[in-house]
Amino acid sequence: MKIKIISEFKSFINKGSAIDMAVGIIVGSAMTSVVNSLVKDVIMPPVGMLVGGIDFSQWFFVLGGGEPGAHYTTMAAAQSAGATTLNMGTFLNSVISFLITMFAIFIFVKVVNSARAKKPVTTRACPYCQQQISKLATKCAFCCSAVKPEEVGPVEDTDLAKGLKTLKSKVLNVTKAAKKVIKKK
Repeated sequence: MKIKIISEFKSFINKGSAIDMAVGIIVGSAMTSVVNSLVKDVIMPPVGMLVGGIDFSQWFFVLGGGEPGAHYTTMAAAQSAGATTLNMGTFLNSVISFLITMFAIFIFVKVVNSARAKKPVTTRACPYCQQQISKLATKCAFCCSAVKPEEVGPVEDTDLAKGLKTLKSKVLNVTKAAKKVIKKK
């Protein structure tokens, strides 16, 4: 029993998905500190100035406790006096951090998906029974109807590959133009 669990654990670790997940967690934790700093140090100060100089990290309400009749200017002072606080500014910063993180992940996934090769469509619907069959099929496997085979298109370049080809051609054009200018001098 013990050996079976160890071998199952080894196969789990050796699978690419476990390693991908670990890399994702590490990158996510590193990204979290960057996004938190972006929100706290870059985005929220100008937003605070626009709404009258409010420091959102210090936006809190005293719910109870602390010194009777005291007016606390900072959340830390209220909490050190034993007051219970509702920290709305901290929550607001967390929500903004979450939205920025989700947007960054969205952009990252969009870029990765555009960099993947676009494979040609290799299936089609049978004109008689509407089941999915190979484009190269001459007979439907579902209804046994004779069908004409269709060509499968070539693998399309990715958006990234198309962009690199365009960039390469522009660089070559600029290089040719530069050589002409140099020859004239």
